[in-house]
Amino acid sequence: MNHVKATILVVEDEQYIARVLETLLTADGYRVISAQNGAMARSHAFSHMPDVVLLDLGLPDIDGIQLLRELREQINLPVIVVSARNMEQDKVAALDNGADDYITKPFSAPELLARIRAVLRRRTTVAEGPANVYTVGGFSIDFDKRVVTVDGQPVRLTQVEYRIVELIARQPGKVLTYSHIINHIWGPYADAENNRILRVNMSNIRRKIEKDRMAPQYILTEIGIGYRMAEKT
Repeated sequence: MNHVKATILVVEDEQYIARVLETLLTADGYRVISAQNGAMARSHAFSHMPDVVLLDLGLPDIDGIQLLRELREQINLPVIVVSARNMEQDKVAALDNGADDYITKPFSAPELLARIRAVLRRRTTVAEGPANVYTVGGFSIDFDKRVVTVDGQPVRLTQVEYRIVELIARQPGKVLTYSHIINHIWGPYADAENNRILRVNMSNIRRKIEKDRMAPQYILTEIGIGYRMAEKT
């Protein structure tokens, strides 16, 4: 008998796409539960407690963002939005309301499976407790000592720069929107001008930790949305 990796709740009202997802995920060793609308999604989420939710935003009975918000408020389940909506504001809204990732249709099977694996890895890390040291490539951050090194050499960061790097490194692979970072670093009443301040700080950070600021290896940009830390390979 094949070992089931994890349980995935697929919330998708288009039957063809739902069948494609079920076939793909089952073949890769996942147990799949399907829901065609928000009401079914709520019921399955509470009764089955899946490891990951794949959520389409265009549901017949509720807007996907509202459902995402409800799931985040009531249960702590990783959610990957899989949607045909490809506007930046849609991605930002989903990520700001708790989505762990956002994939636009049409998507490739390898990309979707990789995103699922990444979310499951992050969930395992959180369940085990926060890591004291995060390392990817030549970059390392010791959260206890508040020390950042690149290729073994310490990097001098300002207090704000360190807080930005720590925030992003705590959730490698997860996109943190500009507004999320701004609210966390400068507070909920920060004005829009802080978007420029964030970009200036990120430019300074990359000058200190990246070999090539124009082709960063560690802190990656999701254009128009935010930043994410590279994951361990």
